[in-house]
Amino acid sequence: MLFNLLISTFLTVFLAELGDKTQLATLTLSGTSNKPLAVFLGSSTALVLASLIGAMAGGSIATFLPEIYLKSIASVTFLIIGIKLILSSINDGKEIDT
Repeated sequence: MLFNLLISTFLTVFLAELGDKTQLATLTLSGTSNKPLAVFLGSSTALVLASLIGAMAGGSIATFLPEIYLKSIASVTFLIIGIKLILSSINDGKEIDT
């Protein structure tokens, strides 16, 4: 059971991180610094710490807030972020055209 959770968590985070801003920032820093090992260690440490904070916060919040509310809050938050990104993209496109 623990192994299945470990694998599903790894796959979820690995796939979610492919092509995101963190990976692009890591790629850019590695290309401009000529020190890929230092960039790897720095970005890996940052991802591990951010994941630790998320896991600890999620575990703590889950003790007093039901799962349905956590999922609802996450859904609404992602929806708001998506709408803002779409509106920002539309506004940026209008500025370029004019």
